[in-house]
Amino acid sequence: MQECMKKLGIVWFKTDLRLHDNETLATAIQECEQVLPVYCFDEALLEEKQLGFKRTSAIRLQFLLETLKDLDQQLREKGSGLMVLKGKPEEELPKLAKMYGATKVFAKREVCFEEKQIDALVEKALWKEQCVFETYSTSTMYNASDLPFSIKNIPDVFTTFRKRVEHESEVRAIATTPSNIKSPTIKPLALPSMDDLGYVSINSDERSAFPFKGGETNALNRLQHYLFGTHHIKNYKETRNELIGLDYSSKFSAWLANGSLSPKMVYHQVKNYEQLFGGNESTYWLVFELLWRDFFRFAFKKHQAKLFHYQGIASQPIPKSTLNQTKVEQWINGKTGDAFVDANMIELKTTGFMSNRGRQNVASFFIHELEQDWRYGAAYFEQQLIDYDPCSNWGNWAYLAGVGHDPRAGRKFDTEKQAATYDKNKLYRQLWLSKTN
Repeated sequence: MQECMKKLGIVWFKTDLRLHDNETLATAIQECEQVLPVYCFDEALLEEKQLGFKRTSAIRLQFLLETLKDLDQQLREKGSGLMVLKGKPEEELPKLAKMYGATKVFAKREVCFEEKQIDALVEKALWKEQCVFETYSTSTMYNASDLPFSIKNIPDVFTTFRKRVEHESEVRAIATTPSNIKSPTIKPLALPSMDDLGYVSINSDERSAFPFKGGETNALNRLQHYLFGTHHIKNYKETRNELIGLDYSSKFSAWLANGSLSPKMVYHQVKNYEQLFGGNESTYWLVFELLWRDFFRFAFKKHQAKLFHYQGIASQPIPKSTLNQTKVEQWINGKTGDAFVDANMIELKTTGFMSNRGRQNVASFFIHELEQDWRYGAAYFEQQLIDYDPCSNWGNWAYLAGVGHDPRAGRKFDTEKQAATYDKNKLYRQLWLSKTN
């Protein structure tokens, strides 16, 4: 490891917006005399993607702004603060490094194609300023170097992956939360407003199953509430397929997605809970879901851009889907005529959130009933979901389309049967279809 030589290091926060269990921040503090925490509003975040959807909705952007405000407050309490830049990281970070004489930029390690391209551009530009770029793995429960196989040999079937990891690997201890951070003087937080970024602020809908605010503080409060405050984790496996309310599932996903909650922190808190109150199938199942999250991330590291392509990692060619814009718009707006699908899609459009059960049903309907190109559904989810994570989102869509990590040809859900099972009293459909939308 190249030393920071007791000079200033820049900590580039991306989707690791927390102080707890942040190896990137902890290493910078250990190596450098001063650290400068930075977040860069990349112009690409606000652009429209090739498939016609934006990269982020107003709902997720608002959640991000709340998260950044909380991160700044956390940093201020430690004697530091957050500097916010706007522009391309490969242009803004080298300028900042030159201005402060930084010798190293510390950042989260990426696995997806576009993010890795940006990192490569940043590293190349920083070298010109004689500044080192170093990355750390902060997004998974298990560290890639602790897996019982190399990335290129990771099994393409989850069950095979899970069995070996559970028996042969261990989750590392969490990185220490800093008690003090030495930084140069950082001006008061200057966050762009929603209006500055070309968006309109969104008010929370009273029906929302996710009315929460962004930020590490809220994430840790939610973790405490779901485990030790209410013991809802004891019934997680039984309730996770419900559709209405705050506590039928953990709701950790949005904070996990932007990194204001560490998956390792969740894991160790679940283990603490089990020691105090006993474990059961539900406590195991929450960790099981985190392992699925890890699996998708490692899969993208292995297959790179393939899981963004129509064919995915399928060995046999699959028939091409035609795109019917009218059908896509009906699906987005909850106008398909399938009440269960429509209710879920209205919830997503209104709140940025949808249950796991709902996601599987609407994705299956889009792929198998409407017979549309699965990538357009995935792209809309990318825009709309408050808990959007590229690996989990695109990995799950490819899985349902039969071109991802599934030994079967593709998973098709009978939405009428699903509605009868999970919304037998029609309360969910009434909740989201009763108002004019």
